Amino acid sequence: MAEDEVTPEQLAAIAAENEEPEPVNYKAPAQKTVKEIHELDKDDESLRKYKEALLGSGVTEAGNDPSAPNVQVTRMTLICESAPNPLVLDLQGDLEAFKKQAFVLKEGVEYKIKISFKVNREIVSGLKYVQQTYRKGMKIDTSDYMVGSYGPRPAEYDFLTTMEEAPKGVLARGNYVIKSKFTDDDKHDHLSWEWNLNIKKDWKD
Repeated sequence: MAEDEVTPEQLAAIAAENEEPEPVNYKAPAQKTVKEIHELDKDDESLRKYKEALLGSGVTEAGNDPSAPNVQVTRMTLICESAPNPLVLDLQGDLEAFKKQAFVLKEGVEYKIKISFKVNREIVSGLKYVQQTYRKGMKIDTSDYMVGSYGPRPAEYDFLTTMEEAPKGVLARGNYVIKSKFTDDDKHDHLSWEWNLNIKKDWKD
């Protein structure tokens, strides 16, 4: 069977296997600014030091720029020990260009996705990375990763997904379109991007 000759019925079966139960209802805590948190219990010296360590000074250089977003997603990296080259997407560049290129993954290899991001001004709670996988226009999988809550700081944060395994076998080989989104409890869409993954028999076949 030639590559990518998977039928709609087979895709529907894959999608059904990947169905996940609905997540438990999670209620986000009330949003407070960094300034409000610093003001809370300000007479308690040990708590003040703890919050300073946790939150830093509260504003980054980009945080002083009102046009800069509070959350900046900078890059996505596919971490795979056996990959011959680094697989990195610069998410501050031309997002449309990713639709014209593809990451090549050897079938069956293990990999993780790393998302690098900055928080500039206010604490952001309940960050999530959501990924939907499509094959020949049909959605076959959705993955939701809870990233967590973060305060502003000059350095980037890195989030790593759990270990994934690339599909393998004749039917698994071919092109996958992946729609990624970095969002949060308040349904703020910090960044959405689309990229392609090409599963091959070998890294270069």
